[in-house]
Amino acid sequence: MNRLAFLALAAAGILWGMGFPLGKLVLQETDAAHMVLLRFAVAAVVSLPFALKSHARVLFRSPVILLSGALYGVAFLVQFEGLAHVSVTLAALLVGAMPALIAISARLLGESVNRVTWVGVAAATLGAALIAGKPDGAGSPLGVALSLGALLIFLAWIVVMRRAPKVDDGMAVPAVTVIIAAVTILPIALVMHGPPKLDLSPVTWTAILAQGALSTLFATAAWQYGLARVGSASAGVFINIEPMMGAVLGVMLFGDHLTAALIIGGLMILAGSFAVVLGEKSDATPAPI
Repeated sequence: MNRLAFLALAAAGILWGMGFPLGKLVLQETDAAHMVLLRFAVAAVVSLPFALKSHARVLFRSPVILLSGALYGVAFLVQFEGLAHVSVTLAALLVGAMPALIAISARLLGESVNRVTWVGVAAATLGAALIAGKPDGAGSPLGVALSLGALLIFLAWIVVMRRAPKVDDGMAVPAVTVIIAAVTILPIALVMHGPPKLDLSPVTWTAILAQGALSTLFATAAWQYGLARVGSASAGVFINIEPMMGAVLGVMLFGDHLTAALIIGGLMILAGSFAVVLGEKSDATPAPI
């Protein structure tokens, strides 16, 4: 069992989950498209030292990496356009459908998915659904539709990334992916809203910097490291750490209500994650004595 891979996947879920409340802070001063553009611009700048190495530069000619970067950028644009129309908690919790989608797609694409992993996927998905409850008053139908649409684009990105070229430097692929995503986002954001507003408050700029470095580049790197070492269905369960983090931070920072459903749902997400880890351990080939 690759413990480091599971730790990386958990870290990715935590860092992505931080992006929801940070994004809500930024949306108080700018629109969603510009926020995503600035977030990825920061991530692209931080990525440059990794992307300019000789073994990384060749990735800019890979059709798989070009497609994955474009999908990644568009997915974030759609997701945060949705966030502008729903609450922090609801936006984060809609991600709870993702593990089930990943598990189903993995099975359809021929990956082996064991029974324990299916149990973990079911527990985590039901936990997220329990937390979400009835979204009455938490957002508009447009916001919900955009948030769910973003999940399908993220699913396509995950499928494509399974075919990414193998390189020794673990930061090369995520760095190049983030830069391509930033280039994809730029013209879309400019067409939608024109040049971004830069005279933002120090708090907002701090949130953008954290989004770019932590919730974008390093979250992407952690996810890709873990995804390359475990099955897609197993990795997908850890995405539900993202909505759990978003829900908790929504309660702490934005006054969303703490309910018994949130507590029970969070425990189900954690239980599902542990079930997947144990399932991977039971499937592992015993080391020779």
